[in-house]
Amino acid sequence: MSDQVVKLRNAQGKQGTARAVPDRSTRDMSDAKAEPERDAAMTSDTYDRPDTHDTRHEAFDHAAQVWLSRFTHGLSPAALMNAWFDWATHMVAAPGKQLEIAEKAGEKFGRYMRYAMACTGSTNAVAPCIDPLPQDNRFRGDAWKMPPFNLIQQGFLMQQQWWHNVVTDVPGVTAQHERELQFLTRQMLDVLSPSNFPGTNPEVLKKTQQTGGLNLIRGFQNYMEDLQDLMAGEARDGAHSFQPGRDVAVTKGSIVYRNQLIELIQYAPLTDKVRPEPILIVPAWIMKYYILDLSPQNSLVRYLVEQGHTVFMISWKNPDAGDRDLTLDDYRRLGVMAALEAIGGIVPDQKVHAVGYCLGGTLLSIAAAAMARNGDARLASLSLLASQVDFTEPGELALFINESQLAFLDSVMWKQGYLNTTQMAGAFQMLRSNDLIWSRIVREYLMGERAQMNDLMAWNADATRMPYRMHSEYLRKLYLNNDLAEGRLKVDGRPVHVSDIRVPIFAVGTVKDHVAPWRSAFKIDMLSDTDVSFALTSGGHNAGIVSELGHPRRTYRVRHRKAEDLHMDPDTWLNETPEREGSWWPAWVDWLTAHSGDMSGPPPMGCKDHPPLEDAPGTNVFQK
Repeated sequence: MSDQVVKLRNAQGKQGTARAVPDRSTRDMSDAKAEPERDAAMTSDTYDRPDTHDTRHEAFDHAAQVWLSRFTHGLSPAALMNAWFDWATHMVAAPGKQLEIAEKAGEKFGRYMRYAMACTGSTNAVAPCIDPLPQDNRFRGDAWKMPPFNLIQQGFLMQQQWWHNVVTDVPGVTAQHERELQFLTRQMLDVLSPSNFPGTNPEVLKKTQQTGGLNLIRGFQNYMEDLQDLMAGEARDGAHSFQPGRDVAVTKGSIVYRNQLIELIQYAPLTDKVRPEPILIVPAWIMKYYILDLSPQNSLVRYLVEQGHTVFMISWKNPDAGDRDLTLDDYRRLGVMAALEAIGGIVPDQKVHAVGYCLGGTLLSIAAAAMARNGDARLASLSLLASQVDFTEPGELALFINESQLAFLDSVMWKQGYLNTTQMAGAFQMLRSNDLIWSRIVREYLMGERAQMNDLMAWNADATRMPYRMHSEYLRKLYLNNDLAEGRLKVDGRPVHVSDIRVPIFAVGTVKDHVAPWRSAFKIDMLSDTDVSFALTSGGHNAGIVSELGHPRRTYRVRHRKAEDLHMDPDTWLNETPEREGSWWPAWVDWLTAHSGDMSGPPPMGCKDHPPLEDAPGTNVFQK
């Protein structure tokens, strides 16, 4: 265990903000005492394994997998081979499926030839033989409807559909392997899309003709600038126009508490009177906190303060190699629990509205369940924004969650002590390679255009790292084993249960969320034995939450369920909950108000034990 983590834990014990974290051997001993049945079932080989295990062999395995990762972009070759072998062996044993895909190939070829002949013999527009998927915008332009480009894109879409037929519905193939094969074939086909090549993209050809080739020259300049930024490890050009404390994260406040993992921001009041219950926001540590305090016009923090709420926000440290041994429970103790302790000193004798965003919501759910188990009644309510507590349907990220892939990822993190920002961004981009990779390449390198940087894009470029041990625990215990939802996740040696949470819950899902799909976020309604309000808003994982008033084309739905009411499945909920125009923020503030006391004078900024240390946004937000 690193010296830095030992110092971090000892310091916390001295400060009294959280119980001192025992070392690994102490935790293992407490687990052994708590689980005699498990220990009794162990064989002599199991006891021998920790003593005889040679860490040199483990290091050699890690080194080999790190070397392989350079060629596989972090994907486990064993996992990919398992998926292919599962498909191949079952395909060999399925002559009916083989006949089906052969027939589909012939049928699609016939349709394509009839379409080609109709286009040749007609001067009018011919109805396409296949339409792109709703989310596929590559061939929407009118130029793609003119020959020969209509024939090119129709042929590609036919091929894409046929490959989908090849890798799906093969009897006996597991659902996980089928999803992995769909992902692989989609990646390969995306590379070969005619929209990616100047000679087969009519929009690029038209732009080249109009500019005399200047678009390609500008595109090459854009490429060289990006390459230079990548090699220098710097943010994209334009991101520097949005500096925290100057352009974004400008809501006035002070750092009132700091430890080796967090800074706690208390925001200054903007009203003469405030609600007595403060709000604590726990953002995800995969992102800088100011996603919720962007520009003044779209800052959720500023909106809450303007509505008369006292707001506190956690700003996480950007971990480095010295933080490799931080655990998921360290984040709970030194993050959520330490913040609650500090808030209790500044706003004494008041319960707290706790708000968690993304991974922060999952961590907050764990903390709330442990507090409920222990009789800790400091929470007034719980709000979960685009967060999951049940990971049986985690969306497209499930492609990267299996034992082989996690072992491979462990090796990558083991060498450097953390998961870096490039590796995380690459995984998310591959899930939506059309939108996040190839469309950008076409626009910036072939069309020679640069997307104008905005505050959300600049924040997205300001990514953070993930500590080795914490991230490994998070993926295994939650994504892979679903320990939280199934009651196996332990806090202080005892399991916690989400159903123990009795404070009212407000949960938000977003329609286009690829990180925490809304049906997955909805599961909190079925896991809880308390009042639950669920809101579904338009937009994606970030833009759906940052949904300021006046934003055009925003819609949301919200329904409140009492603890004694019957549960709804998500599809029934969707069909029976009317859609409303506008932002979901006012509906949430109305809900917070209904669970708050009467307005009174604002609390002081900090207190004797936690005086203001410096102005917000503090120092953590500037760590690169």
